[in-house]
Amino acid sequence: MTEILNAIDSFVWGPAMIALLLGTHLYLTVRTGFIQRKLPAAIRMSLASDPDGKGDISNFGALATALAATIGTGSIVGVATAILAGGPGAVLWMWIAGVFGIATKYVEVYASIKYRVRDHAGQMLGGAMYVWERAFARADGSTPWWAKAGAVAFAAFAVIATIGTGSAVQASAMSGIITSSIPAIPKEAVAVVIVVAVSAVIFGGVRSISRVCEKLVPFMAAAYAAGCLVIMVLNWSVLGEALLMILTCAFTPQAAFGGAVGSGLATALQYGCARGLFSNESGLGTAPIVAAAAKTRNPAEQALIAMTGTFWSTVVICLLTGLVLVSTMISYPDIQAQILENPSIYTGAALASTAFAKIPYLGTPILVLGMVAFSYSTILGWSYYGNRCVTYLFGRRANIPYQVVYVIVAALGAVGVGDVVWTISDIGNALMAVPNIIAILLLSGLIARETRHYVYEGHLDEAYDAPIPVVKGK
Repeated sequence: MTEILNAIDSFVWGPAMIALLLGTHLYLTVRTGFIQRKLPAAIRMSLASDPDGKGDISNFGALATALAATIGTGSIVGVATAILAGGPGAVLWMWIAGVFGIATKYVEVYASIKYRVRDHAGQMLGGAMYVWERAFARADGSTPWWAKAGAVAFAAFAVIATIGTGSAVQASAMSGIITSSIPAIPKEAVAVVIVVAVSAVIFGGVRSISRVCEKLVPFMAAAYAAGCLVIMVLNWSVLGEALLMILTCAFTPQAAFGGAVGSGLATALQYGCARGLFSNESGLGTAPIVAAAAKTRNPAEQALIAMTGTFWSTVVICLLTGLVLVSTMISYPDIQAQILENPSIYTGAALASTAFAKIPYLGTPILVLGMVAFSYSTILGWSYYGNRCVTYLFGRRANIPYQVVYVIVAALGAVGVGDVVWTISDIGNALMAVPNIIAILLLSGLIARETRHYVYEGHLDEAYDAPIPVVKGK
């Protein structure tokens, strides 16, 4: 089973997927007039609210919920896994994927808000499934079969991915880091706490999730970044060497850390891009689901705010983690020896734990608190994504059963899910990304024209007055 999954993972994350992902990032960067240059203004906008906007939650609430889902185990264990599999050079490709992925995040969120709908209670619904249905509808309002197929494919793959990426993987990571740091705590106890803590929030809907994320995300991200900066100061003497190794291994086929970790352009590119997408979700189509609920005057306003999530999650957090891990492995050669001794069992989680534990007093607490907070917030954010996709596929009556399954899977993940779940998550992420990317590429010309109007011609205060239809049965 493991060999089959690894073969599927290698296929879906092969050259075609990498080309599609990076090609989309580059193409949309050009089409949007290098929207990344608006990042400083977007960050300022994310800290303010828009009382005149239409939606269910605040701009920052939507961003915080999306960040809660992205700044998860991918920001720590995912980076370590990429380094083990693709070498230190994978860190650079994660960073590059993040920089150019900002444009993709902008476009996919723009499309989601432009084509969002309302449910029976007046709450906003959005995401690639509604983009497919509304953007490509016929003149009589009916949806072509191929557009319906794209919508259903995205929603179905998203539901599968939420069970792995959002629930099992995060709970497994949380349980693993707690029990390894405090052996006296059994995994079953951690599972119970996770179920209670998650259930107390997700059954309250998007408003409940966003309220928790608004308070949790800024604190956890700032605390983790500060801890990483302290570790980098302690590793200052080898920081330059770490940077050089990351740059060199990204483009040259050479072994790193005394042969403990292999490196090369193909593997570094593959694993860097795969983990980059896992960490920031640009092109995945998840963040637009919650962004559609934001109070915003027009699609461009929230799209600008949403694109800052990619900057924080990958360009900042993943880069800091990568520098900490590589510099620590250089400072402590015994880590390299352990990898050489047990290459088959030395996982990303083990590397992260070992590297952070080498830092006296600070390392382990930073890792434990970071992993617990990141994993918990990701479970909350992805539960909303799955909830909205289940609603699209089966109607609102499926929400409660889905949430029950979601917390049960989290409990199962806490008591024992191996690294194979990472592989399943990678596959699910790739499959849901394809219909999302196709949709936004088809709409890129329209979004580019409207972006010129709103962003570059100074009409960000203009209200988007197109009617938002109500979807029956949702």
